[in-house]
Amino acid sequence: MKCFNEQLSNIKVVPVIAIKDANKAVKLAQVLSENGLPCAEVTFRTEAAVEAIKHIREAYPDMLIGAGTVLTPQQVDQAIEAGADFIVSPGFNPTTVKYCQQRDITIIPGVNNPSLVEQAMEMGLRTLKFFPAEPSGGVGMLKAMSAVYPVKFMPTGGVSPKNVKDYLALPAVIACGGTWMVPNDLIDNEQWDELAALVKQVAEVIA
Repeated sequence: MKCFNEQLSNIKVVPVIAIKDANKAVKLAQVLSENGLPCAEVTFRTEAAVEAIKHIREAYPDMLIGAGTVLTPQQVDQAIEAGADFIVSPGFNPTTVKYCQQRDITIIPGVNNPSLVEQAMEMGLRTLKFFPAEPSGGVGMLKAMSAVYPVKFMPTGGVSPKNVKDYLALPAVIACGGTWMVPNDLIDNEQWDELAALVKQVAEVIA
């Protein structure tokens, strides 16, 4: 986990992607890698997720790839078989967590209150997704929870260019998840230059 956490903390921002066409995945991965964000959380919100992860893994074997919005053990299996490095879930589901532990793959489950943090810690987890970050109290809530619990957080949900540096300034924040640098319309329309500019802006802000 230490090595994984180091990777996340070096990347700082994880692009959260809901890709509709798996054939565009490799080009998107190229844009991310070449412009300073060699990581992607490909969410299971679309049917293209599994194939997209497979294509990215084949083309970029060293890229850090997460499978997001994973809700069931079956999706965990699909993500592992596709080549994902880690699992992200929007909430804290003990069944999914236990299954990931059985399959020996890192999971970052979503939490947004002290009770869920304690349940996650009880299962041995120390890196958690804070979701939805802004509606759940944002930076203030994270400051309060990190004063009590020895865990690291990846805030996602409402993170934007306006507040990403505020989140990353917190010692308990290992990285942030965000969608603003990978908007669906630019991916759908294959506007790679525009996407590259957005990704580069993020990389410059967090450098």
